[in-house]
Amino acid sequence: MLVYENKDMNLTAYSLDISRWEDFERLLGEKGGCGGCWCMSWRLKKSEFEKQKGELNKLNMKYLVENQEDIGVIVYIDGNPIGWCASAPREKFVRLEGSRILKRIDNEPVWSITCLFLSKSFRRQGLSVEVIKAAINYCKFKGANIIEAYPVVPYDTKMPDPFLWTGIPASFEKAGFMIVEKRSKWKWMMRYFI
Repeated sequence: MLVYENKDMNLTAYSLDISRWEDFERLLGEKGGCGGCWCMSWRLKKSEFEKQKGELNKLNMKYLVENQEDIGVIVYIDGNPIGWCASAPREKFVRLEGSRILKRIDNEPVWSITCLFLSKSFRRQGLSVEVIKAAINYCKFKGANIIEAYPVVPYDTKMPDPFLWTGIPASFEKAGFMIVEKRSKWKWMMRYFI
């Protein structure tokens, strides 16, 4: 399903379904994004995640996609996959639910954005804002009223990209999010209200 389009950039975004699985594989590459994650880190307890890094994570993600779970959006420029954003109801992210720093701030039903991934040649060009906007639209289509994100505050301008996998506050602010909680110097909670 088409969820977002920026014609000026020839950018489109679609919800991840089985018809786009090969594009997802190609985008995340052999390592599944980073260290065999395949965007399963937040969906499993840490001990489970460590046991199945790599191929098992990939198979589990494919299973979720085949069963039409809410997963997120894949973003294209000129028809080529360049970005990914994990977006689903917060309760789908087991590790998030157990986090001390990112524990729930209220009982409101929220959708969570837990991961942003851009192909290496498309990083540091401001495209993460477009990926976040695509995720916002996806969450809207799914009926969300509140979208939550957990960006990391960069400790250095040369911070390695893999450490920024949840995004940075500036990108979320540009997409319309506001800070709602700071329980950590480095990890904030932000929300977008529909």
